[in-house]
Amino acid sequence: MSTGAGRIYRRGSVWWIDYSFRGKRYRESTGSTRKGDARTRLRRRMEEMGRGRLVGPQEERVSFEDLARWIEDDYRVEGRKSIAQLRGTLARLRAYFGDTRALDITTDRINAYVRAQQEEGYANGTIRKDLAALKRAFNLGVQADRLSHRPHVPSIRVDDIRKGFLTMADIEAICREIGTDLAPVVRFAALTGWRKREVTSLRWSQVDFDAGTVRLEPGTTKNAEGRTFPFRALPPLEQLIEEQRERTREVERRCGQIVPWVFHRDGEPIRSFRRAWNGATKRAGLEGAWFHDNRRTAVRHLERAGVSRSVAMKLTGHKTEAVYRRYAIVDSVALSEGVEKLARLHETEPREQAVVPLSPAGRGTIMAQSGG
Repeated sequence: MSTGAGRIYRRGSVWWIDYSFRGKRYRESTGSTRKGDARTRLRRRMEEMGRGRLVGPQEERVSFEDLARWIEDDYRVEGRKSIAQLRGTLARLRAYFGDTRALDITTDRINAYVRAQQEEGYANGTIRKDLAALKRAFNLGVQADRLSHRPHVPSIRVDDIRKGFLTMADIEAICREIGTDLAPVVRFAALTGWRKREVTSLRWSQVDFDAGTVRLEPGTTKNAEGRTFPFRALPPLEQLIEEQRERTREVERRCGQIVPWVFHRDGEPIRSFRRAWNGATKRAGLEGAWFHDNRRTAVRHLERAGVSRSVAMKLTGHKTEAVYRRYAIVDSVALSEGVEKLARLHETEPREQAVVPLSPAGRGTIMAQSGG
């Protein structure tokens, strides 16, 4: 039985539809024994083709869970270390979209998600990461020919200038409160600007005492690039590493086993210490400080020391200058130092001679007056 450019027919008791789009023939089961359902399905396909975009049964079956699976697989294939953060992102998206079909995740629904997350108190930076993951998942579906298009995913503005930093006095106050196992971790992070995971996972095999360097191998950092820090060139860092080596040797003699980690809890690796950090910062009068503030502090020190930005980025592991600039905090002390340098310039700069025109009677001649 024909209906417009397609037809409906029955196989056994189930009705099917048959139609063509852009030279390709499609046969689709309605799964229904009702003829009217077949007519309705075929009419919908005709309307889709009239708009120039055939959805089809395959695309109709794609759900949010398919999107989530595609992006998780993509992260695993690429070996991304941020897959744990992705799971948190997907948990937030899943809580809102649930069993929603991909076709029903429209721009309007996405905007509604943004509003809902903002009302829940999530930061715009977090929401932007959620939207980026959703957009990536749709793109993967299109690339795999499981989806014919993706919805427009709106952008969201984020004021991501980093404002937190610690003085060395602040860092020492925290170290006095956080305990002997974690204090070296805090100091190392503040001196090098390395990320928490990069510090806590550091092994003695990465420390070259002959060369006086500590290194991170390619593929072990957030940006997958290797990194080297010449610790002997920075006396406080050299002292810290030497003291940590002696401390580790004492633990090894007592326990009778090798301790591979530079920073450890009595020979055991250091994992999460959020509670210890929060407690220490509170007791030190610095409640609300983040461990990541150590990284910003290191960047600020590099800037104030006049280290070239390209070198500083190699030391701290910033991949792009735009990201680095967010951490290059300029505080009131630095501003004052800058103005003092300007004042010294004015003091040493010879004053120019002022050229003053004479009266009309003496026009054509000028007199140079020193000091005006």
